[in-house]
Amino acid sequence: MKRGIAVLSLLLVVGNACAEGRQVSLDWLKTMAFAGHQTDYSGVFVYQYGNRVETSRITHLVEADGEYEKLECLDGPKREIIRHNGHVWEFHNHKMVRTSSQGRGKFPSLLPEQLSALSANYQASQVGVERVAGYDAQVILFQPRDNLRYAHKLWAHNASGLLLKASVLDDRKQPVEQYTFTQLQIGGIDRSWIKSTPSMAPQGRIHDESTPAAAGMPVNSGWVVDALPAGFRKTMEIQRPMRGRHAPVTQLVFSDGLSAISVFVEPDDGDEDDVNGLSSRGAMNLYHKVANGHLVTVVGEVPARTVMQVADSLRNNGAQ
Repeated sequence: MKRGIAVLSLLLVVGNACAEGRQVSLDWLKTMAFAGHQTDYSGVFVYQYGNRVETSRITHLVEADGEYEKLECLDGPKREIIRHNGHVWEFHNHKMVRTSSQGRGKFPSLLPEQLSALSANYQASQVGVERVAGYDAQVILFQPRDNLRYAHKLWAHNASGLLLKASVLDDRKQPVEQYTFTQLQIGGIDRSWIKSTPSMAPQGRIHDESTPAAAGMPVNSGWVVDALPAGFRKTMEIQRPMRGRHAPVTQLVFSDGLSAISVFVEPDDGDEDDVNGLSSRGAMNLYHKVANGHLVTVVGEVPARTVMQVADSLRNNGAQ
């Protein structure tokens, strides 16, 4: 209750001044990051991109030993993913398979990074109150200060701060992709399913397909991006095995707090699919480029022009 009052009090400050409003928006983002990990909730959400619609059910609980999350795909083949802290299991071929940990959060736990740098890259403003899945939500717009990233529109539950809806907008302010709850219950969630989660299941019921190398080993590869958009900072540089690849792949990850760009570099093995090309799925753009005996793949939640700019400016400074 105290946190609900604190969150509601933020709304009273809106409208006093533009600069003050932007600061409140950053506070809201921090509140959403906290709520996504500290709130018990269960609901159905829809992910839309292009003409595709995917529906999932998510249940999230907080226990003394950490967070539990169950994600069920409601369309197509049965798929269920269970997360407990940093461990991930997937229901596959009638058995639970442990996979490598997943780093970056997904809806509604879109935990932002580098919050202090957001104001340098986005103009943040509160743009009203709307209803989502039966709850009042504060609407926050993050407008980029350049044309190398997308705008983000977020709907936060007034009382808890839980993210109820998230939309990525293109230059014409049209949705590129969107997540939204269509049904949601906050608090009072059934907890009995936790007893049957893989972390509490008897040994032998779980097949472990994760390996220590799957997450990669930190490296200093010497690969440098000269034309990285302002505000993006390197958060990771690793060498990792990838399915279908003959040799380990170098991966560099950059983030501006709301969006991420990954650069993959590997030797060009001459396969016929190793050619220049651009493809997209929702807000995610992917660009392949073959240059100087290497296959470069850039993937990012940024416009196509940005992933191409990053790929074209990649070079190796010789450091190892």
